Amino acid sequence: MNLKLLVTAASITALLGTAACTTTDPYSSTPQRNNTGTGALAGAVGGALLGYLTNTSDSEQGRKNALIGAGIGALGGAAVGQYMDRQQRELEAELSGSGVGVARQGDNLVLRMPSDVTFATNQSSINSRFYATLDDVSAILARYDQSTVDIIGHADADGADAYNLNLSRQRASSVAQYLVGHNVLPDRLYVDGKGESAPIASNDTAAGKAQNRRVEIVIRPFRG
Repeated sequence: MNLKLLVTAASITALLGTAACTTTDPYSSTPQRNNTGTGALAGAVGGALLGYLTNTSDSEQGRKNALIGAGIGALGGAAVGQYMDRQQRELEAELSGSGVGVARQGDNLVLRMPSDVTFATNQSSINSRFYATLDDVSAILARYDQSTVDIIGHADADGADAYNLNLSRQRASSVAQYLVGHNVLPDRLYVDGKGESAPIASNDTAAGKAQNRRVEIVIRPFRG
């Protein structure tokens, strides 16, 4: 069973209290269309996860309640497609040439961050050269706050299953921590690591493995 990693907004605030909160393609986007989550946030410090949660309906309801309590309004009707269209255009404009793909899946957006671009080999610390890209992602997510954000780590099939699962979780947690430190509301976030269990390409080739090593950010409209 995959474990969903949990840390409260209060814990994140404590973790980041001494740090500054603001700083100033191998994948291609799907064609543009004119279209009219269980879980919680995981944080990691020095690779130590702060807690975990199994996938339950209560945890998803908790996220919804937290967003409503934070004054995040729900989207409905034609507003959903229009809102996600605008967010997609901004993400594509900002991330062009960064190595991060922006794909549309219905009303959801998927950002696919290749691990070879985002992290050093077998490391979960974000490469400093990728900070500017994450700054752009953070700014847009903070601006479009009527959406939930699922951050999912993935690995290729090389190495032990347990190692790959742990690394995928740590990498997803690192991305989540960065976003929270740059004004993305913790209550919007869900973090998971799937290890090598959800490949998007063959693990029989180097090119396929490179595609499978990734962190995906799934942005969903908040419908309440």
